[in-house]
Amino acid sequence: MPRKKTTALRGDLSLLSRDQGSFTELQVQLLVAVDDCGSISAAARKIGISYKTAWDRIDAMNNMSDKPLLLRSVGGSHGGGTRLTEVGQEIVQGFQVLQNEHKAFVSQLGEKLHTISDLASFIKNTTLISSARNQYLGKVVAITHGAVNSEIELCISDSVTLIAHITNDSLKDMKLKKGSACIALIKSSWILLSKDIELKTSARNQLLGKVAKILKGQVNSEVILDMGDEKSICAIITNISVDELGLKKGDDACALFKASSVILLKA
Repeated sequence: MPRKKTTALRGDLSLLSRDQGSFTELQVQLLVAVDDCGSISAAARKIGISYKTAWDRIDAMNNMSDKPLLLRSVGGSHGGGTRLTEVGQEIVQGFQVLQNEHKAFVSQLGEKLHTISDLASFIKNTTLISSARNQYLGKVVAITHGAVNSEIELCISDSVTLIAHITNDSLKDMKLKKGSACIALIKSSWILLSKDIELKTSARNQLLGKVAKILKGQVNSEVILDMGDEKSICAIITNISVDELGLKKGDDACALFKASSVILLKA
């Protein structure tokens, strides 16, 4: 007698770029809307999200891609004209084809799974869900070995490099070597900001950029620095610190954080 089905299976599709950058359905949905509407603000309205949420998704996609996905023209407070680059169009087209295949596969698989135990035995890999605001795809360009820890130099764009410290055991377990693809995670609360770009500090990471956005809350502010090459970094600092630093949009600033604050994942 066939077992009674007690579960229903559904799955979400993520598209990987050539260098293993991940793009979820919600992110690709935003790209499609931008392509249709020609502006980020109109695309946000079309899919029912805020302008800030749209920008957060775009920043995340650009940080995980080695090439820009959008071309923007200056257009005032609502974002101006925006269109997809060739890479952005390839991602959208590829995702739409794969999505149809994915839905068919999940439907067929769902007919074979009856309980949670069935599903648990089927799953081979785990998925990491990180709350880290800053996530970057990069390649290892140098490794310096120490007695206990190793220093990893990770290139995330033509002009931006991150330094991470991990244990030698972790280096061995991750099988990292020069040329390996990695994802770097940095919590926004671990980042310090300074307007003194010549500041002498022991922090191994000192990333220069321009203040692109300041979003004030009741206690803290979210500050986004544009580092160039379509890469950005987010820092959470107190409103008092924003006022004391005199930070405003367009200012040059430096993001400071320790090498030990960078978490690496093998891509």
